[in-house]
Amino acid sequence: MSAWLGLLNLLAVGGAVAWVTAVLHTAWSLRHPPKRTYAWALHRRLPGDPGELDPPLQYEPFTFRGARAERPAWRVPGKSAGGPVVVMTHGWGSSRVGGLKRLATCVDHAREVIAWDLPGHGEAPGSARMGVDEHRDLLSLLETLGDAPIVLFGWSMGAGVSLRAAQAGRERFSIRAVVCEAPYVHPITPARNVIRLRGMPYRLNLRPAIALIGLTLGVGPRWRGFARDRVAGSLGDIPVTVIHGDADPVCPIADGRAITDAAPNGHLVQIEHGGHNNLWTDPTLAAASADALRSAINAASSEPA
Repeated sequence: MSAWLGLLNLLAVGGAVAWVTAVLHTAWSLRHPPKRTYAWALHRRLPGDPGELDPPLQYEPFTFRGARAERPAWRVPGKSAGGPVVVMTHGWGSSRVGGLKRLATCVDHAREVIAWDLPGHGEAPGSARMGVDEHRDLLSLLETLGDAPIVLFGWSMGAGVSLRAAQAGRERFSIRAVVCEAPYVHPITPARNVIRLRGMPYRLNLRPAIALIGLTLGVGPRWRGFARDRVAGSLGDIPVTVIHGDADPVCPIADGRAITDAAPNGHLVQIEHGGHNNLWTDPTLAAASADALRSAINAASSEPA
């Protein structure tokens, strides 16, 4: 009997160690996404900056002082003198390089476009903060724009960061609109779906990993103040346009609807058959996405489109 008890104890200890290891690894992986840098794009024979697009766009690389460190960014002149400044904020695991396929639409209807790298992404130092407080970096960037009219355009995690910056900065800056592409309400939703789609375990390790990250980042295990529908609900008359594919396997369109319904001035553009990563790579989906983005930017313009 004692031998069996010893074996059971050993198995229990081993199982506990394996579970703790899985939780820690999951939390670490979420805070250290793959880096999509210029070298990453070069290796895949993709454009790595606006000057490598076809046709190429003029741009100015610069850095600004964020909440914790310098953040790299691009400033791209727009073609509409009466248009707003469009500030592009990418999603988890992406970078400003991911904004290149969206750039032409923005440039045509903005006076200027700015794309930047979130902490722990692209060329930016640090580790990912999962949308908890990157809006503070974004607010620092907005400080450099003076009284220019602003459209905040973010996708996936960047959509939530843009909403949060609009909430915190609506009295300080001339934020004319927020455009949210494929947003989500709670952080566990895209994390679960990404891990599941990769065929990795998530049932026992993800929820405690998310709670651990929340504790580490100071918002607690329930991520107080994060829910993006509640953030959208506090934006008053700022227009919120949600562009969302109805077949998104990472951020379900139900989350986009919840954010749209909560926003006092919300508008949902549903992209038929659209997924999470193909809204700007599939020609048909890209045309519909560009139309929605163009309309939102033009509505914030000081002169007719």
